[in-house]
Amino acid sequence: MNFTFISGNLGLDLAGTLGHRRGERIDLLATPADLARWTVAAGLLDVRPAVSEGDLAEARALREAIYRLASAARTGSALDPADRETLNAAARHAPAGVLLGERGVERGGDLRAALSSTARAAAELLGGPQAGLIRECEAAPCTRLYVDASHRRTRRWCDMRGCGNRAKAAAFRARQHG
Repeated sequence: MNFTFISGNLGLDLAGTLGHRRGERIDLLATPADLARWTVAAGLLDVRPAVSEGDLAEARALREAIYRLASAARTGSALDPADRETLNAAARHAPAGVLLGERGVERGGDLRAALSSTARAAAELLGGPQAGLIRECEAAPCTRLYVDASHRRTRRWCDMRGCGNRAKAAAFRARQHG
């Protein structure tokens, strides 16, 4: 499966690797190899890092902590201290390195560095002014969280090409058969 990066924040994109949370879940990080692919697809690393089953479990725990923290921020609920600590523990590691090489930008590091960069992006979002712009896609069964950076702050779907298009097509069909 292909990964999508449409949430407006790398932490929310990691949280989005588990889809349809209230139904038949779709886990895009089913194997360690999937997580290694995600780090490259996310633009964190140029080379897939070594990933163990334990690393995968750690990344999934971070993913779920980010999802719960972002959901709490979205609803104005208190942030769970355990989830905050999970996020902060990942963020404390050195982030992925970014250098200017002969062929352009070079990104390097191990999995821990990639997860640190992701956790730092989530921390910046959750602790900053954009936390109030976190939304959940209105299209069923999507549960993706995203940052509503639209001009009027009225964005309803995680992605207009996917969920938004399906919702508008369904509304059109309903009106035609109404």
